[in-house]
Amino acid sequence: MSAPSGAKSATGGAESATSSAPQPVLLREPPRFARDRAVHAWIGVKALSDAGDALWTIALAWTAVQVASPALAGLVVAAGTVPRAAVLLFGGVLADRANARHVMVLFNLLRVGVLVATALWALSSAPSVGLLAVAAVAFGVCDAFYEPSAATIARQLVRTADLPSYSAVSQTVSRLATMAGAAAGGFLVAHTGLAGSASVNAVTFTLVVAFVVVWLRPRFGLPRAEPESPWRGIRRGFGHLRGAPATRTLVLALSGLNLAVGPAVGIGIALRAHDEGWGAQAVGILEACIGLGAALGALSVARWRPRHEARAGFRALVVQGAAICALGVGPLPLGGAACLLIGLTAGYASALLGATFAGTVDPSYLGRMSSITRLGDDVLMPLAMAAFGALASVTDLWVPFVLYGSAMVLLMTVPLRNPLFRELSLRT
Repeated sequence: MSAPSGAKSATGGAESATSSAPQPVLLREPPRFARDRAVHAWIGVKALSDAGDALWTIALAWTAVQVASPALAGLVVAAGTVPRAAVLLFGGVLADRANARHVMVLFNLLRVGVLVATALWALSSAPSVGLLAVAAVAFGVCDAFYEPSAATIARQLVRTADLPSYSAVSQTVSRLATMAGAAAGGFLVAHTGLAGSASVNAVTFTLVVAFVVVWLRPRFGLPRAEPESPWRGIRRGFGHLRGAPATRTLVLALSGLNLAVGPAVGIGIALRAHDEGWGAQAVGILEACIGLGAALGALSVARWRPRHEARAGFRALVVQGAAICALGVGPLPLGGAACLLIGLTAGYASALLGATFAGTVDPSYLGRMSSITRLGDDVLMPLAMAAFGALASVTDLWVPFVLYGSAMVLLMTVPLRNPLFRELSLRT
């Protein structure tokens, strides 16, 4: 995309800035992040939507266990994962070709339609497995198209140097909103049922649509991908990884991050609480330690930002690997400390590496690279969960914790050995 007359090129990331690829162009000068009221408002609106999503997730899971067996309820809750994985790469192609705001508005409107239809269906008849599965699948498809475009918004709103601050504040507010939404979700579904929960989430998405349409205006224009068939766009995205070593390392590292910590937290905490006789309340306490730590870790980036963001982020994840190992041994207080450390390192590293990703990847491939990264979770996470459970059933429980934590440490040595990531800074 050629720059409009009078536009200046925006500062690019480490890899994209040194390539011949088209760079973002400055459309309007953004204020300092600390005084950027429009971006602060967007972060707040997005967090409100995240709270609504958490509330909806609780309602979906609670309703599913009321109308189906535990196994079938689990399939219903996870029903959106398969279609999301199937179309996620097409969402990445769309994100690199179309106007991100238009895509976000369209699929948020579709989400509102799904929620309103679900609420009306639930009011007219008792919720069924079919209703819940259809709602979960429809949401999964909308997510697959919405998320890659939403992932490009930060790059369009703030300077490269402000990406870590944006990421830190956004993730902190989002995590707190998600915790609040989850806490309110049980109360709301108990008093208003699935229809009430769906209606509240529909309102949050409507507010997002209104904000994007009326107030959200990009400050940087991203280069657009050439029109071509979706399949060719997907192949071009994977081909881009071969010629962009920094992006390839980032995508591989970020795709595998949750595969170590996800099973340890998602399954391991419950298994430890059961085996040790800690009780169900311990699961809630340990999960709360992770959430609190994540919020504090992300917020710390805005207050004490390291000079070399990628190096600091990957080092934090080495510490997280050790904390995963510690979660599998010792008494409850040690488990609480390990969970707090997992949360701190997750929030800290996520803010820094998310900013590094947005500032380093070629802007014309940002949507596709984001979709590939998310695909790792959707496709591999069920296998990682199953493997953790299988190991726990045939060995001592500490074994899968140590293996998964050690795998995290080893995975992080790859980017830490890369000279580019040791010296990369978004401040320039």
